[in-house]
Amino acid sequence: MKEYIRKRVLEVANYIFQTRATVRQAAKIFGVSKSTIHKDVTERLAEIDDSLSQRVKGVLEFNKAERHIRGGEATKRKYLRDKDE
Repeated sequence: MKEYIRKRVLEVANYIFQTRATVRQAAKIFGVSKSTIHKDVTERLAEIDDSLSQRVKGVLEFNKAERHIRGGEATKRKYLRDKDE
């Protein structure tokens, strides 16, 4: 694995773990695609640091479990905003 990829994987993983960020949020911060972030933290990270990989996996599972709530809130805000116009 190239050094710049290894460095990015560790930076992304630490960011997600510390901030509880979603894959989309991390992708925006690091300027790469969601697919790249997902591959970094699900495949590449396990090769580099298995302990960190397990912690990040927990954050990803939590975010996945709550995504329907966040989606519902966004829809609610959208319709409230449209109602005011």
